[in-house]
Amino acid sequence: MADEVTRDARVWTIPNVLSGLRLLGVPLFLWLVLGPEEDELALLVLVVSGITDFLDGYLARRLDQRSSIGEILDPVADRLYILAVIIGLGLRDVIPWWVVVILPLRDALLWGLVPFLRTRGYSALPVHFLGKAATFNLLYAFPLLLLGEGDGVVATLALVFGWAFAVWGIGLYWWAGLLYAWQVRRLLATTEPVPRARRGSRSAADGPR
Repeated sequence: MADEVTRDARVWTIPNVLSGLRLLGVPLFLWLVLGPEEDELALLVLVVSGITDFLDGYLARRLDQRSSIGEILDPVADRLYILAVIIGLGLRDVIPWWVVVILPLRDALLWGLVPFLRTRGYSALPVHFLGKAATFNLLYAFPLLLLGEGDGVVATLALVFGWAFAVWGIGLYWWAGLLYAWQVRRLLATTEPVPRARRGSRSAADGPR
């Protein structure tokens, strides 16, 4: 048990370093898109982010380097990238503003559920595969939409495929959010409240009882 607690408390692991590098790429992407408008370099940042997103999860499993901070860093990096990209592309008029509004609105809904989870001793619930699929679609959609700002056949194809990924991603993003809300509702109905001192003590890996 002590060894397991020690592993969960690790900070300096390869997956966590990769997640940290992904976080550093968020302001870099925004500056490239909104400042000098270096779309090629901004696209490269998104590609590197996608690769490190795959690698940190793969290496965490492969090297047995899962940690509590890693469970937080990975989804936070995903959310910040999505937020940074939609704000940047919205300000550049690459995507309409309804897209800029509808994605953070879903995250605001989920943040609003956290206090209810804490009354049952949870800080979060396990990530559902729908949420991963939605993030996958969105992280592919936005680089393609950025690439679609150019001219020629490649740009046209990128625009078509980018919007295909975006529509699926937005749909899955909200579907995953509604599923999460339903899980919270079921947890509230089937689990007794815990004392205030123990609230938030259960991890996402524990899952709902």
